[in-house]
Amino acid sequence: AVPDLPQPRPQPAPRPPSNPGLPAGATFPRAAWTRAAARALAELPDADLGYGPPAGHARLRLELSAYLGRVRALLAPPERILVVNGFAQAGRLVADVLRERGVTAIGVEDPGSKGLRDQLTRAGLTCVPVPVDGQGVRVDVLERSTLRAVVVTPAHQFPTGVVTSPDRRHALLRWARDTDGLVLEDDYDAEFRYDRTPVGALQGLGPDVVIYGGSVSKTLAPGLRIGWLVVPDHLVAAFTDAKYAIDLATGTLEQVTLADFLASGEMDRHIRRMAAHYRTRRDRLVTAIATHLPDWEVTGTAAGLHLLLRPPSHFDEHDLAALAQRCGLDARPLRDYAFRERDRPGLVIGYGHRHPDALAKAVTELGRSLR
Repeated sequence: AVPDLPQPRPQPAPRPPSNPGLPAGATFPRAAWTRAAARALAELPDADLGYGPPAGHARLRLELSAYLGRVRALLAPPERILVVNGFAQAGRLVADVLRERGVTAIGVEDPGSKGLRDQLTRAGLTCVPVPVDGQGVRVDVLERSTLRAVVVTPAHQFPTGVVTSPDRRHALLRWARDTDGLVLEDDYDAEFRYDRTPVGALQGLGPDVVIYGGSVSKTLAPGLRIGWLVVPDHLVAAFTDAKYAIDLATGTLEQVTLADFLASGEMDRHIRRMAAHYRTRRDRLVTAIATHLPDWEVTGTAAGLHLLLRPPSHFDEHDLAALAQRCGLDARPLRDYAFRERDRPGLVIGYGHRHPDALAKAVTELGRSLR
């Protein structure tokens, strides 16, 4: 029988649960970004204030090429980079290009990002679940399917935190080449690593079959709405046309500001600062869980802005998530990210945008409420 969950001590009415991958908005580098924007505006030619190239401003594409090659081991010449309005638009563009190629279905990780599934579905694709295990997406399932496209999060799988193994990466690339398929790599939070060596992007191993997507939504702020795609050479024209058809181009001033921010080294400095902040938050959260929920399993802690928390016995996930939210945690049921009922319940806990003391207090309250 599913045990009844106790009510915690009275707390202020909780805000609606947010995205567990949100960064800390209070630490946005306002001064450095303002300086970069001022320099960009002062140096920007009048002609650049018109409609820009649909693939993006040349300066930002050049800076992204250097940055992604250095930080994520991408093979990303500027002419294969497309600047977009965040990864949400990237997903829409991928769907448009796939449909033009006659592809109507795409494999998605199970569990995986519900937001991305919804975006791809609204863009006209059928999302087909592909299970994830301890080594990443199940390529053997792909091989038995008729799919010709799949979206993956190999550096830090969302929401389980699994890192795709080297063998599985090579198998995935073989599948793509054997089927004339494409892999969409969502590299959503790979910059923040704590307990493991850097894992290069899958695109660096297979630039001919991987469409790489990233953004500043985790490193800086989602409100900036700046992202990028790195696409195989034979798809550059198709993606450029699709981008132009949607909104002509991404805002020029924002692009040139980000280019300056990258060139000046401010992005590197900001990521180093934030990695230290997020490590502190993660450590406080994990320590509190070990103290107040000692029988619970914690996974996915080596990188990113969230972790997966599993109770030792069965609870209704939605009731458990509601209790955790009332206690002050940013908690989502694992079931919300899955196509099918999971054997074990779990909570996806976001910590990047919460103060360390607040995280520790919330876990203490949750442990107290469950006793």
